[in-house]
Amino acid sequence: MSDAFSFDLQARDGAARRGAVTTAHGTIQTPAFMPVGTAATVKAMHPEGVRALGADVVLSNTYHLMLRPGAERVAALGGLHSFMNWPHPILTDSGGFQVMSLAKLRKLDADGVTFQSHIDGARHRLTPERAMEIQGLLGSDIQMQFDECVKLPASHEETARAMNLSLQWGERSLKAFKGGPGQAAFGIVQGGAEADLRRQSAGAVAAMGFGGNAIGGLAVGEPQDVMLAMIEEVEPLLPAGKPRYLMGVGTPDDLLAAVARGVDMFDCVMPTRAGRHGLAYTRFGKINLRNAKHAEDPSPLDASSDIPAARDYARAYLHHLVKSGEILGMMLLTEVNIGYYQTLMRGAREAIMARRFADYAAEVREGWSRGS
Repeated sequence: MSDAFSFDLQARDGAARRGAVTTAHGTIQTPAFMPVGTAATVKAMHPEGVRALGADVVLSNTYHLMLRPGAERVAALGGLHSFMNWPHPILTDSGGFQVMSLAKLRKLDADGVTFQSHIDGARHRLTPERAMEIQGLLGSDIQMQFDECVKLPASHEETARAMNLSLQWGERSLKAFKGGPGQAAFGIVQGGAEADLRRQSAGAVAAMGFGGNAIGGLAVGEPQDVMLAMIEEVEPLLPAGKPRYLMGVGTPDDLLAAVARGVDMFDCVMPTRAGRHGLAYTRFGKINLRNAKHAEDPSPLDASSDIPAARDYARAYLHHLVKSGEILGMMLLTEVNIGYYQTLMRGAREAIMARRFADYAAEVREGWSRGS
């Protein structure tokens, strides 16, 4: 257990950064991809398997865990690390995005949000103070401020309203944060696709003094060039000595492009969701195992991979599992995808240390374009 939360910036290559985040439950090597364990589980994976693939940290979600099984219950059972048998770092999202996207009959005001559960319709109230209280009960290492995330496209007026409310909620979240040794609260930069609002938000969030800073409200359907432009707007305004987290992103190409622009941490449901639907991410690009062309192919996804599921199983067998709806197919392809994302980030870390990140990114993209 660490006594202090810290970020050690070890190397730069252009804007790309290699670092290490020290938390109460271990160190996160950055750039890092966090597998999403929304409801205290990375779907279709054992925790030990997630760790074996190279993940230092997983993400869980305040909204889902407050509804089921309940934060107080998790706390009574020893906290989230013990509950899910993951003795390594955990980041919890505050639930703001899920309230806006999943909840029924939500009503927002300056103090917080009243909403009905998407599970059973029960009424709940979530405020910045309650969001931080829940995350404290869960015991996560990195706890996110409560914010409002608008759906894009949105008007400048609506985006500004949500951004200003998120700033107010950020101040309240930080005041309510009761973190112990090795824990930190992160602020969230909002502002949609509006460059002026992004800059305003980034400056204000940076000035609040969070342990780290996130860029939220992207990867919600906007083109990649818009997302990257917003990162470029805020990157100079975020403290260099603190980790930067791009929320909900993304494809392997998104990750490489964002690392090149100074982002340290990522999360996305994409690799696990794709694995459950027959899609594999590999160094040859995306491979859809539902396609009939794989039905008689005895070759593995990647004979030279150090990920067993990619190396040891025939494409024909994976195709059969996917077409049959077998659970093993979902498990194997999730392993392939989580493993590939971890391999991609490990390669990025090594390339930044060697001052050759641009070459590394070009080589990876060339592999995708060449295919298998």
